[in-house]
Amino acid sequence: MSLLRIGTRGSRLALRQSRTAQAGLEKGGGVRVELKVIRTTGDERLDQPLPEIGGKGLFTEELDRALLDGKIDLAVHSLKDLPTELPPGLCLAATPLRVDPRDVLVGPGARPLTLASLGRGAVVGTSSLRRAALLRAFRPDVRPRSIRGNVDTRLGKLDDGSYDALVLAAAGLLRLGLEDRASEWLEPTAWLPAPGQGALGIVTRADDRATRARVGALDDPPTRAAVGAERALLARLGGGCQLPLGALAMPAADRLRLWGLVASPDGGRVVRGDLTGASGEPEELGLRLAELLRRRGADLVLAEIPNAPSGQEISGTGVRC
Repeated sequence: MSLLRIGTRGSRLALRQSRTAQAGLEKGGGVRVELKVIRTTGDERLDQPLPEIGGKGLFTEELDRALLDGKIDLAVHSLKDLPTELPPGLCLAATPLRVDPRDVLVGPGARPLTLASLGRGAVVGTSSLRRAALLRAFRPDVRPRSIRGNVDTRLGKLDDGSYDALVLAAAGLLRLGLEDRASEWLEPTAWLPAPGQGALGIVTRADDRATRARVGALDDPPTRAAVGAERALLARLGGGCQLPLGALAMPAADRLRLWGLVASPDGGRVVRGDLTGASGEPEELGLRLAELLRRRGADLVLAEIPNAPSGQEISGTGVRC
């Protein structure tokens, strides 16, 4: 029996995600899978807002290094945290079936709460520039405030009165069995999620054909097409997971519809667009929508953001096995 080592972050959510991949890999038999916890820069520097730390790969760099050094055989990531450009020698081997990509509003305890019913001046916790910008666009009278830590830590800060509400990814609550904490499920094409939100990305060494073959069995083609379009849009407009940029692709038969937006940090300007294309050419669809958003002023919005990266000239994702 062969052994596969999964590299994972140590939070309860990251371990739940990695155990899902572990169960899927062991289901076919002939392999034993063990988890190896690796702390990342993003996990260590919890005292700073993510935009202040800057750079790509805050939650992936240490896992990438362990892969390249042969200490692990694969790494399981929340795909929204995975840079669009992977280090040489690594590739995205599988994108398993996506769960709900929406954001949710979460209030203290079981109290009913909606974005519309938040009081003036309400303090809403988020670590995302995209969510903060959308909060300011939809409710300019509320106050986004940075919050860091795992899902349980954030909920604890909400319940002790430090915040009036949180905006979180529905996927994290669903995977932890905490979906009852969601007060409002935000409409996804109006409040667009981060590219790849709700999906997992499994990364391997490009030259490890045996592991790639096993991991490939976990891939879900409709998810792969959807996130491929979203990540191509992200790559063309900047490539960083800390941009105030949202994207969501929805497959239907052999077609794929992609929505995208870029928001100014103050929420004063939101550039939106959507296009439909062939599901077999998701990256091309993402590039076309990126150019549409640029024609509508996305570059001017992104120019307002300090240290925003320039877009990548890409053909395909450049990171798939």
